[in-house]
Amino acid sequence: MVEWTPEKIVAFQETLLKWYDNNKRNLPWRRDHDPYHIWISEIMLQQTQVQTVIPYYERFMKLFPTVQALANADEAILMKVWEGLGYYSRARNLQKAAQQIVNDYNGQWPTTVKELQELSGIGPYTAGAIASIAFNKPVPAVDGNALRVFARLLEINEDIAKPQTRKLFENIIKKLMPKNRPGDFNQAIMDLGASYMSAKNYDSENSPVKLFNQAYLDGVEDNYPVKTKKKRPIPVNYFGLLIHSQDDYLFERRPNSGILSRFWMFPLIKGDDIQTKKDASEDDVLRALEAQFLSTYQLEIHVKKIGGRPVTHTFTHQKWQITLLEAELNNSSDLSYFPGKWISESDFREIAFTKVQTKMWERYQQQKEQ
Repeated sequence: MVEWTPEKIVAFQETLLKWYDNNKRNLPWRRDHDPYHIWISEIMLQQTQVQTVIPYYERFMKLFPTVQALANADEAILMKVWEGLGYYSRARNLQKAAQQIVNDYNGQWPTTVKELQELSGIGPYTAGAIASIAFNKPVPAVDGNALRVFARLLEINEDIAKPQTRKLFENIIKKLMPKNRPGDFNQAIMDLGASYMSAKNYDSENSPVKLFNQAYLDGVEDNYPVKTKKKRPIPVNYFGLLIHSQDDYLFERRPNSGILSRFWMFPLIKGDDIQTKKDASEDDVLRALEAQFLSTYQLEIHVKKIGGRPVTHTFTHQKWQITLLEAELNNSSDLSYFPGKWISESDFREIAFTKVQTKMWERYQQQKEQ
């Protein structure tokens, strides 16, 4: 790792902020320093590209213009507004945090990183972003962009996949931040990491900070940041049941915890839960599935396979492979033991569909047309 002199630090700050002043992205959440606007945008931007977020952010603000409005929001409406952004726990944590602000802080925002991190769903990066941009606190906002930018600028050889490395970067960046414009400094790093110093197709030759980029000067940018590869997601096989009676479909509400908690989806049965012999035929599997469903929910269904390849969806640690099966059940059946209800196709637009649910429905529609 290279060390900068005090003079070089000042030169870097001036160069970076001058470029930012002239070239900063025109983003709707940058029109003011309102902590609510900054917070919502930063949570939406997790794992999501800026251009995808902008229309979501604008719709969200029309429906929930204040912390109070978000705290009092109907969860079903909130989930519908969030539909398509994924990582739905983010939306639920937003509402929990809004309720904390209203109930525990009398509607007033906490201003320190420590207090901000006590709010549901706010980690070190988001707390740093809010504290620096909204409240002018000289604290770094260390996300993937910042890790990549400073790893290249200073040739930092620490593995950014390790949790303890973030603290190291925070301490380093804190020494490089100007005390008078910490929020602009953090946002400039965000813009730099999204443009000239992006993960791929970076353009260091034309970068405003190329003379400070030690990895570029040494011709070793491809070596930074240092990051060990993630483990591959574990494949998990499911059967997705499209149980219908005319235009009504049976939906199951997911459990209160775990992946896709509390969402309405077509029932999913894990392949490992189906008791069959190793050499079982396809018909044997379908009958075993019917028996499993009857045993669990006291519902007698008749299952038939839909052609085509499985629906796949990858989460952080799992890769779901869902074989779609069509099934029939009388819609007057007793659902006392089933955690769900009949939903008419005409009412689908009122429900927040997860990406997995959307994929299953679209694949089913495709198969019906063939």
